[in-house]
Amino acid sequence: MEKFKALLVVVSTLAFAAGPFLVPGFGGFDPTLYPIPQIDPPVQPAGYAFAIWGVIYVWLVVHAGFGYFKRRHAEDWEPMRWPLIASLAVGAIWLPVAMVSPVWAVILIFFMLVTALMAMNRAPFLDQWFAEEPVALYAGWLTAASFAGLGILGAGYGVVFGQIGWAWIALAGALITAFIGHNLRPEAVAYPLGTAWALIAIMVQNWGSQWLLVFGAFVGAVILLLLAARAFQRQQRLEVR
Repeated sequence: MEKFKALLVVVSTLAFAAGPFLVPGFGGFDPTLYPIPQIDPPVQPAGYAFAIWGVIYVWLVVHAGFGYFKRRHAEDWEPMRWPLIASLAVGAIWLPVAMVSPVWAVILIFFMLVTALMAMNRAPFLDQWFAEEPVALYAGWLTAASFAGLGILGAGYGVVFGQIGWAWIALAGALITAFIGHNLRPEAVAYPLGTAWALIAIMVQNWGSQWLLVFGAFVGAVILLLLAARAFQRQQRLEVR
């Protein structure tokens, strides 16, 4: 059973990483899919930030390969595998869904986030950079991306708040979730870094226009970077022990 689950992690990871090749040119939700078109929404990180997906894909593939060839019978790797498989399997179909339905895309990305956090929480303490950290970076980016999608969806359907109001809701939701995720695994350096990367890109997106939102994203990013530094220190102490 352990070998089978390790193989499923490999298959789901490869399917997930193949997404951009099967759906090339995806640059975010189509603004015209919403009743109120969302052109350059303030909650969406600047385009360069999505390059982090390259790091996430490669690191998850390394994680899957290491887990199969070196740790397929390791008991401490077992608990994280089912939630990670679930997250990546849904992630494999996310891009095609996002091309046609922002509503379902947001529902699915929150499922991906929850299961990724479960996987991170269950990751082994050993093999830190092959087990916990790749999943942590994936979960960290999803923390920001899921709430950004929610903010765009809320503004696009005209639910009470406008673009700026939904941007603040998304920012607050991402930060609260990031604190929860950090407390789950306080030694995971990549988790707060993944979310901070997105908040910095939101600063860039709004630079010169929405200065209050820039400041809010800046404060959030600084807090997350401090959490990442504390996580690194904690990790060093655990290694010494």
